[in-house]
Amino acid sequence: MELSKLSLSELKNLLTLIPAEIKKREKEEKIKTLKEVEAFAAERGFSLEELVGNSAIKTKKEKSTVAVKYRHPEKADLTWTGRGRQPKWTAEFLATGGTLEQLAV
Repeated sequence: MELSKLSLSELKNLLTLIPAEIKKREKEEKIKTLKEVEAFAAERGFSLEELVGNSAIKTKKEKSTVAVKYRHPEKADLTWTGRGRQPKWTAEFLATGGTLEQLAV
């Protein structure tokens, strides 16, 4: 591909497409390589887990979303899962005599 013949908009479009394509191809290459290594180990009577341990080949788990437990009584977009540090709006509500039960979803 001759980049000098492309327009500026075509170059910018390529610039947005390239990172996604690289990521996709890296993932495909990793999967292919893992299958090859597993086959290589199996030919010699081993599982990959036996050679490198379970933790080395575990796939990443996607973070699960936590359900909202508390919602601001007037501003529905202010929520809290009950995990981590208490939001400022929750602390203010409790300081004025409110309870968490009143905020429960």
